[in-house]
Amino acid sequence: MSSEVLDVIVVGAGHNGLVCACYLAKAGLKVLVLERRGIVGGAVCTEEIVPGYKFDVGSSAHIMFRMTPIMDELGLAAHGLEYFEMDPWAFYPVKGEATGITFYRDLDKTCASIAAVCGQRDAGAYRDFIARFREINAGVFETFQKPPTPGAIFGTIFKRNLFRKSARRLWSSLDTSRQLLTSYGRLIDETFENEHLRTALYWLAAQSGPPPDEVGAGDLVGWQAMLHQHGAWRAKGGSGSLTQALARCLTSLGGEVRVDAAVERIGAAGEGGARFVVETTPGAFRARNVVAACHVQTTFLQLLDPALVPAALRRRVEHLRVGNGFGMIVRHAVHELPHYTGQTVNHAGIAPCHSSLQLLCPNRAYLRDAFLDYQRGEPPRKPAVLAMTFSALDSTLAPPGKHVLFAWAQYHPYELRNGEHWDAIAEREADKIYEVICDYAPNMRGALIDRYIQTPLEIERKLGLLRANVMHLEMSLDQMFFYRPLPELSTYKTPVPGLYLTGASTHPGGGVFGASGRNTAGVVLAENGKRRKG
Repeated sequence: MSSEVLDVIVVGAGHNGLVCACYLAKAGLKVLVLERRGIVGGAVCTEEIVPGYKFDVGSSAHIMFRMTPIMDELGLAAHGLEYFEMDPWAFYPVKGEATGITFYRDLDKTCASIAAVCGQRDAGAYRDFIARFREINAGVFETFQKPPTPGAIFGTIFKRNLFRKSARRLWSSLDTSRQLLTSYGRLIDETFENEHLRTALYWLAAQSGPPPDEVGAGDLVGWQAMLHQHGAWRAKGGSGSLTQALARCLTSLGGEVRVDAAVERIGAAGEGGARFVVETTPGAFRARNVVAACHVQTTFLQLLDPALVPAALRRRVEHLRVGNGFGMIVRHAVHELPHYTGQTVNHAGIAPCHSSLQLLCPNRAYLRDAFLDYQRGEPPRKPAVLAMTFSALDSTLAPPGKHVLFAWAQYHPYELRNGEHWDAIAEREADKIYEVICDYAPNMRGALIDRYIQTPLEIERKLGLLRANVMHLEMSLDQMFFYRPLPELSTYKTPVPGLYLTGASTHPGGGVFGASGRNTAGVVLAENGKRRKG
């Protein structure tokens, strides 16, 4: 066991853990990050699984990180982090027709694209919808960047145009609050008329996990108002470039990262000024504070000495809704990019839509059928696919003239109830996903070079995401804000003195954001008599 007593040990080198560690080190604390894998990043990681091709093994698009001040506050550009903007950021090809809906950062261009496919009525409805939800989500975004309390949440969100003095404004505000509390499926259906636009918005909103009829999930479609304001982004060199830059930043601030250091137990130290002893495969370390940046159930049910945790709290954590996973992804190395009907490509075979999230789902009924298969515990007979072709933006991802094609698909249950096993059916299900791409872009038949298949089971094994839920816990209203993961854990502190939580299990939830790590650092520093340095 090391004789040194560290100020903070961070368990897990995902992006939130590293963000937290960097802020703590910047404030002058002695920080050690422990990571079980041989590479930092967790679910924000890029590896050369197929020689010459950089595959993300978790997240790919960084929708929210660039909205925060983290990159500037930590000086990550100086550590090699560079971003490309995805503009357009989404594209919905209309199957069988030489047309599609393109979503740009520029609202006028987006509305023009909607009008060309869906008519002026829906284009106008989209413009009004974005205007309404832009203000609401500016308030939501404020709440994401501080520890959640009922006063902070309601005081920040509802002061923004929800309640006005005039009767007309009051009724409008009440209707907005109703829309926030409804399901995104109902909200889309009551706002728009055209099937193509409805389907595109259904599929975009579904990326956060809850199904279209989930009560309280209305803002999952309203959130895209923020993309029109801030854009969507992609890290040069792959999603993992963010966590590599954070690791370099941490080292420059005097912190340390140890990989291949799986934490086996977190116990009480009881001597020498340390509260905790953290036992790992290469040895034990002592610290005054521990920040658990892994899954909340992993922390409380596997790593923490049971003597440290009240039995009632263990039971409450055990009964958190992790869910049944909801997707799988296949990383392809390909000879060329998909050619969608009606899209003009340049001399390199690249069209503007290739920078975007490509929404391959023909109609709402198709998506509902996939979800019904999921509810039965079966892989979808016809999966809905989100295709990503980031080598169109970033030539460092593939050899010259070649490309990467990532295909995320829903709904694929972690827990199969049809007697099958994911390892046995991985190739079959991957073929079904690729066939959807070929159905939209026939040039992809024969374009496949190699692939890496991440079934729900493989996602859990590689990334430690329990039951393959990439959000850690269900992103439902009863597990968000000051309920996430539980009310008594929602401010990143725990009943165990010196033990803190960060990551997707905590407010504000999943996605490449970093807000949880930044928020947790502020709490740790405040309790240790220091201030976060921005």
